[in-house]
Amino acid sequence: MSHTPGVRQAQKQKTRQALLDAALGLLEEQSLSSLGLREVTRAVGVAPSAFYRHFHSTADLGVALVEEALGRLHPMIRTTVAPAEDSDERIARAVELIAGHVAAYPAHVRFIARERHGGVQPVRDAIREQLARFAEEVKAELAKDPVSAGWSDADLLMLAGLYVDQMLVTGSLFLEVLEVLETPEAADEARRRAADTATRQMRLISIGRRHWLD
Repeated sequence: MSHTPGVRQAQKQKTRQALLDAALGLLEEQSLSSLGLREVTRAVGVAPSAFYRHFHSTADLGVALVEEALGRLHPMIRTTVAPAEDSDERIARAVELIAGHVAAYPAHVRFIARERHGGVQPVRDAIREQLARFAEEVKAELAKDPVSAGWSDADLLMLAGLYVDQMLVTGSLFLEVLEVLETPEAADEARRRAADTATRQMRLISIGRRHWLD
């Protein structure tokens, strides 16, 4: 009995997601440039030819992983810089959100950290495009804040870029915390130190922002 189009589409999407998930797992131990499509299809249990029904190449798969890893972050990024009663409240909210995201999606964060400057050009380009979108979205949020009165568009975009870069740095800090496996106490202390470092770094940007036009 043949499947209906809806069932076939659901099965196709399931296989595509399985390929993405398998690739992400394999990329925990290697870079995308060294990943072979046969490794991925073997992990999923499908024939190598099935790969090409979903992706043109491993680079194309990598671009899809970038969208999966960063595409879902746009609402969160805007939230981290949305106007708050005071800058410390905004910074604490940003650090908490980033820490929670890293804890929930460590493989995605590790993939972006590794491939941002990796050897696969289409993937680097995809990451750069997503980060540029983040910067524009952060700029739009910063422009709503009274502290930004008098700032030029160029300066607002520069500041937005600093915040986006710092969010990536903060993500890397919390990613390192996941490697602390000695004791729960050691992990908690590492997490506290990471949060403190991230808070101080963001506070420094905030102080510079308040005095930029002085």
